[in-house]
Parts: sequence; C-alpha cells; structure tokens
Amino acid sequence: MIKSNEKNTEGRTGKDKTQGICASEHAQRIDQLKTFSHIGKALTSSLDLREILKVVMAQISELLEPKNWSLLLIDRETGELTFEIAIGEGSEKRRNLRLNPGEGIAGWVVKEGAPLLIPDVSIDPRFTDKVDKISDFRTKSVVCVPLMARGKTLGAIELINNNIDSSFSTDDLLLLKTLADYTAIAIENSRLFDKVQELTITDDLTGLFNSRYLQQFLENEVERARRYNYKLSMIFMDLDFFKDVNDKHGHMCGSRLLAEVAVVLKKMVRSSDIICRYGGDEFVILLPAAPKDKAYIVAEKIRWAIKAEKFLKEEGINASLTVSIGLTTFPDDAKDKIELLQLADKAMYSVKNSSRDGVAQS
Repeated sequence: MIKSNEKNTEGRTGKDKTQGICASEHAQRIDQLKTFSHIGKALTSSLDLREILKVVMAQISELLEPKNWSLLLIDRETGELTFEIAIGEGSEKRRNLRLNPGEGIAGWVVKEGAPLLIPDVSIDPRFTDKVDKISDFRTKSVVCVPLMARGKTLGAIELINNNIDSSFSTDDLLLLKTLADYTAIAIENSRLFDKVQELTITDDLTGLFNSRYLQQFLENEVERARRYNYKLSMIFMDLDFFKDVNDKHGHMCGSRLLAEVAVVLKKMVRSSDIICRYGGDEFVILLPAAPKDKAYIVAEKIRWAIKAEKFLKEEGINASLTVSIGLTTFPDDAKDKIELLQLADKAMYSVKNSSRDGVAQS
C-alpha cells in the first residue's frame, strides 16, 4: 500500500511539472502576442517615417538587446543600401556607408528576400568585413531579415552580436521577422502617403510645386519673415509669346517647352528657394532671406539664361524664348502675402505690356 501511494505521489509530481511547463509556455505565448499587438499598433499609428523609425529603435533595443544593429533601406535611385538607423559601437562611421546589391549579409538578404541566422560569420562566405574595418568592430554572429511589403523588398534589419556573448537563436529570428513585417508595412504606408501628398502639391507637367503649395508656403514664409525680421522676395515670370508656340507647333510642343523652362529655372536658384508653376505659362519663385537687390540679380540671371537657351531641340525646332519678370519684396513693398502676389503680378504686366524681355520692380 505504501509503495502504491509513493507511485501515485511520483505520478502527481511529474504531472504537475508538465502542467507547470505548459502553463509557463502558454503565458510566454500570451506575452509574445501582447508584444506583437503593441508593436503593430505603435508602428501603424503614424505615417511619419521618423516616428516609425523611433518605434523600431525602441522595440529592438528592448526585446532583442543586440550590441550593434542597423536598419537599411534601398536607395530607390541607385539601388544601393543605405544605413537609415545604425546603433551601437562604431555606428557613427556606419551611417554614411552604402552597400551594393548583394554585398555582405544584408545585401544578400535584400537580394534574395530571405532571412539569415548565422551563429559564426567567420565560416560564412556571404560575410564581408568591409563594415567592420570602417567601424572598428568585430562581428561574430548575425541575424538579418528583409523588410518586405506588397511583394517588394524595401531593405533589411540586421542585428550583430547579442549582449550575452552568445549567438542569436531561432526565437530571436522569429521575433525580428515579425517586427520587420510590421515595420515594412508602416514604411510603405508612409511612402504612399508622401506620394499622395506630393501629387497634391506638384505640377504634373513640370514637376514644380503648384499654386496650391505656393499659397501654403507663402503664408508660412511671410509669417517667418515677419517674426525673424528678414526680407522675402518674389519673382513673377511670364513667357513672352508662348501662345505663338502653341499655335505654330501644337500644344504638345508647348507642354514640353514648359517642362524645359522648369529645368532651366531649377539650375538658377538656391536649394532654399521655391519654384512654382502658377498657371499656364506663369511661374513664381520665392526667395527667402533675399533683399531686393539680390533678388534682382537672380531675376536678371534667369532672364538671360532663358534667352540664351534653345528649346525643343529634340523636335528640331530650336525655339528662342524671352520672359517678362516682375519683382517685389516683403516687407519693403508688400504688407502681406496677398499684396506680395498682386504687386509682383502687376510689375510683371508692366513689362509684358511694354517692351517684354525685361525685369520690373514694384
């Protein structure tokens, strides 16, 4: 009887241990689900890429504790990988690096669209020590996953060496993959939002800002000029005899000419200046922190640059063009954005209704 009781006790103890392990695993899964839910909500609550990246930084540092890690995105113009986030030892030196497609672990992951878990990089032929040499760091183990959304690879998240000096685990890989999936969707949503915003403020034909954007920017810039006591100049430009181009060569050639004028204008102004296609063949250029004398020099340079250019060369037309320009400055001439536009427009028409091919100041 005693032996039987001992067996029953041993059976209950083993059963209790099994139940305890199951309960622990169940609790762990619940915690993971809560974590994923929190990450998903945090990443999808913003369309601002900077805010999204802040969330990613916080979650990776808290959950996975790597010694070094990076978030890399594909440069949509060059196809190279750029370090959007670089955290840890030598991170400052990594931020300006670029990787070619397929280069290193991250390059391979992006090219193949597949995750990698490498306990020892010294025996993996895909590893390159290019980044280590530049950042004075030694990579031992790596876990890297692609950032993919809507069938497109956007980049990768790469973790290097964990804080307990052991290699990363498959659990780390699964957690990072889930985080990367949320991150990729958030980044793609942010980009789509930016694209929609861009379409509402840019002119399809020239790629310049449109009049809607001008109204928004002008109001803010006038207020800034008033607050910080600096000059804001406006150039209002109209193409002379543009109607003749449309009548003689057709509207498609006229449209191409407008796009070519936009290219010339972009070359003539500072990166801080704003060029807008105001409508038809009219263009407005805002020059923050530019007094009238400096703005006048810019206006004359624009006039001469357009006059010297031959337009519609590919069409065999080689058209010559002149422009009428009006110039005004806040607060010297105008007291607000409405008056700034009105006076610049009036000055432009004073040239257009007389000699054309000139610059008039209000």
